[in-house]
Amino acid sequence: MSTNDTTSTVPRILIVGGGYVGLYTALRLGSKLQRGEAVVTVVDPRSYMTYQPFLPEAGAGSIQPRHTVVPLRQTLPDAEIITGSVQSVEHARKVAVIEPLEGEAYELPYDVLVMAVGAVPRVLPIPGLADWAIGFKNVEEAIALRNHVLECLDIAETATDPAIRERNLTFVFVGGGYAGVEAIAEIEDLARYATRYLRNVTPADLRFVLVEATNRILPEVGEEMGRWTVEQLRERGLEIRLETRLESTVEGHVILSDGAQMLSDTVVWTAGVKAHPLLEATDLPLDDRGRLVCATDLRVVGVEDAWGAGDCTAVPDLTNPGTFCSPSAQHAVRQAKVLADNVIAVMRGFEPADYKHKHNGSVASLGLYKGVAQVKGIQIKGFPAWFLHRTYHMSKVPTTRRKVSVIADWTIAFLFKRDVTSLWGTHEQLRNSSSLVQHESRKRAG
Repeated sequence: MSTNDTTSTVPRILIVGGGYVGLYTALRLGSKLQRGEAVVTVVDPRSYMTYQPFLPEAGAGSIQPRHTVVPLRQTLPDAEIITGSVQSVEHARKVAVIEPLEGEAYELPYDVLVMAVGAVPRVLPIPGLADWAIGFKNVEEAIALRNHVLECLDIAETATDPAIRERNLTFVFVGGGYAGVEAIAEIEDLARYATRYLRNVTPADLRFVLVEATNRILPEVGEEMGRWTVEQLRERGLEIRLETRLESTVEGHVILSDGAQMLSDTVVWTAGVKAHPLLEATDLPLDDRGRLVCATDLRVVGVEDAWGAGDCTAVPDLTNPGTFCSPSAQHAVRQAKVLADNVIAVMRGFEPADYKHKHNGSVASLGLYKGVAQVKGIQIKGFPAWFLHRTYHMSKVPTTRRKVSVIADWTIAFLFKRDVTSLWGTHEQLRNSSSLVQHESRKRAG
């Protein structure tokens, strides 16, 4: 069916976003819809879904980057995939404005809308942040960070100027959630391993700093396990600065709220996310945090034929009255399946079901053979937690091909030495690739 065909009587289900919610909703719809019952259209600026829990391992080289992504067209052969951005949605007319990768924008009519745009990095007005910091939300950034860190070690190996060595051997990560903790732990493992092939840089020369504005890290695994993680990271030589904020990073001159200053050519920003700015370009109801207001059955409140799920929405948590479902992959994947079933139910004249899921727990990797987890109240540390982390995410990554590929990558990494070659040309290319700049300038990305 042509994307510009407005005469067909077959209803179109438009899914805005090809992440967790978009992919799993389309998969479920494809398996449940009867032939000719509806056309499923997925719009996303990328032609693939990124399995974000594997980004730290991709950055460390344990998994090949292409194995962390799932191609939408191959995975959703029955769906219509549009690689482009949604600039706005006028649900009163049931029309979305699509901007393709090249060419003029056009209006795309639809019958049922599913908003699955997720969230984007929350960039604060910190001097130098948008220009200097590196994001860690997609596979391009994971690749860039890996190559950049290895290039920094190459520079430090031959540098005689103390300031140049400090810049290239100091790595600052801002944000103590999953992304920040797993990223710094995996990258520190990589950098420490790489020093065995250097003559003038030793593990003791490396300085890794984790900056967190609150008094704890990894709140998802509980306070006790969070404290244990801090102790473990500090024993490895990492600096964990709690109740500390980044105040400036102009040209790599890092200033922290506790008075510490340092030179660093690597500042990684993982300090939270915010609702996708596309939501502001719709006529749908939003809450005070810019999230799409949804009911427990995942319908947009007060609006017919509009649905939402995932990080871009405020969905009441029936297992904890008075709160909303947390922005996690667990909820996103499960919400997507309920959403798809509900869309079909309403199309066929039945009542939709409520979404209800109690969070099972959380797992986090702290580098090779190290991890932390809390599953149904049970606390797990060290190797068992690391093994649980790998097993869980291997089972959840979409498609059998990706599962086999990831296992093969892990097997090769276990049997052979790490590859510590940097393929990155210049630091400026890394700056240009950072999503911190892109997300602020591309406000209407779909």
